Amino acid sequence: MTDTALSHAPANTQSQVLKVSLRWLLYVLLIGFAVFYLAPLFVMITTSLKSLEEIRTGDLISLPREVTFDAWRTAWSSACTGIQCEGVRPYFWNSVLIAIPAVLISTMVGAINGYVIAQWQFKGANIFFALLLFGCFIPFQVVLLPMARMLGLMGIAGTIPGLIFVHVVYGLGFTTLFFRNYYVSIPSELVKAAKVDGAGFFRIFWSIFLPLSLPIIVVTIIWQFTQIWNDFLFGVSFSQAGTQPVTVALNNIVNSTTGVKEYNVDMAAAIIAALPTLFVYVVAGKYFIRGLTAGSVKG
Repeated sequence: MTDTALSHAPANTQSQVLKVSLRWLLYVLLIGFAVFYLAPLFVMITTSLKSLEEIRTGDLISLPREVTFDAWRTAWSSACTGIQCEGVRPYFWNSVLIAIPAVLISTMVGAINGYVIAQWQFKGANIFFALLLFGCFIPFQVVLLPMARMLGLMGIAGTIPGLIFVHVVYGLGFTTLFFRNYYVSIPSELVKAAKVDGAGFFRIFWSIFLPLSLPIIVVTIIWQFTQIWNDFLFGVSFSQAGTQPVTVALNNIVNSTTGVKEYNVDMAAAIIAALPTLFVYVVAGKYFIRGLTAGSVKG
């Protein structure tokens, strides 16, 4: 072994040690951030599994001495007194009835809008797209009064169809943006070839563009479902007793001042309300990342 090789050996060893040390430091930091981020969820779950007496006398971050699901049963129950229900079950299904149609309608209309703007350059297409983008940045509070007036004129104020309409209209800007940016990356030669073969507007969309749209459809569905399910302002503004979504019910339960404060029930109700969005991200999270990067490079 030459002197040059001998002199390089310690340097290489030091470089490898430094790389390994930095990698372990990165792992420690990531684990620390994960623990910090998941700590509230841990407290919520453990609190929901404790009795009220144990919560008062025990430690906040301690595991339950005796696991009980009474708080979960109370949080889910639908016992109603007058127009107010104690549990989240009826409101949970209200959110399901609102979210699923609103997501499907806004996704389909957004796909057609994005297809038209990206591939069918009609006069004023850029202005139309700019107006839709402008709608994405309008604060919720600005549209409350005009939307309430519109719902009243349509006769669907305070109803589930009314809330579906609100979320579809407000979500069209985002869904159109997603599909337009994705469809821009699809070669226009496909459209030209389909036109030569005699395919029309909807035939090209259904036979060519829609089958290629699975990644962006997943992104749009996750985005819209999360926004609609977690919405509170529209739910509390445009609903009434019997049509309120789960977020409004959760607020009513947590802020209830009658009787003894049941923290375990509050935590169980909060977890129940969050489960659908958590499930969607766990199941389709990797497709969400793929869909965000799909179409980012044209060609």
